[in-house]
Amino acid sequence: MNPTSLTFHGKLKREYVAQFTDRHFIVAFITSLVFLSGAMIIQLFAGAYATERASGFVGDIILSNIPVVNVDMFFVYGPILFWLIISVFCLHRPSKIPFWLKTVSLFILVRSAFITLTHIGPFPDHIAIDFFSISSNINFFLFNSGADLFFSGHTGLPFLSALIFWNNRPMRIFCLLSALFFGVIVLLGHLHYSIDVMSAFFITYTIYNIAVKLFPADKKRFLGDEMTSADILTAVPATVSADTPVQVEEFKNS
Repeated sequence: MNPTSLTFHGKLKREYVAQFTDRHFIVAFITSLVFLSGAMIIQLFAGAYATERASGFVGDIILSNIPVVNVDMFFVYGPILFWLIISVFCLHRPSKIPFWLKTVSLFILVRSAFITLTHIGPFPDHIAIDFFSISSNINFFLFNSGADLFFSGHTGLPFLSALIFWNNRPMRIFCLLSALFFGVIVLLGHLHYSIDVMSAFFITYTIYNIAVKLFPADKKRFLGDEMTSADILTAVPATVSADTPVQVEEFKNS
């Protein structure tokens, strides 16, 4: 086996042992799972309520001027692929999991509240989404009822992920592009009104900042393995001159 692979798996194992022998992390991890489970259940009922109360559609400056496009494959399987990538990324960095899950849970709760407030029906010529459906109204796998419109989760969650992983440039770019991609997809399929997509960025930014205030300990743990070179040099003993050659990566990994 490749020595590099052995080193990687060894470090990952040590990281998991370190985290799951820390009582504070265990509590945060379990709490995040409970929080997420509760948020998903609440969202399911909120989507059913929004569908039951949905009224007529309204005009939209974008949807009224573009033809509907069959994007159901992208709408369904795109998020599945996106969340698989995000999950693998976090599973390789367990210290990030509690803050990630709690922030996503907060997003789901806030969105669940929003979709119950105004009961606008979907645009009339929107595409039909049938994958994983358990009834004619509710797509169980995606918790998408067709009337849970404001605001767009397909747009907001990738943007939230970009904010969460902002210090990791590849992940930031991937998540931002995903948010733009899914925003276009839901508009092409006439699955969301333009205001659902546009507002998602602003509301999501607020949700992220609320999460930072609500979960400071989880955020601190999340940032624990994201020290910059400046942070590392600051941690070097004062006896080392700034002009003294320092192997930053060696210090970081020690």
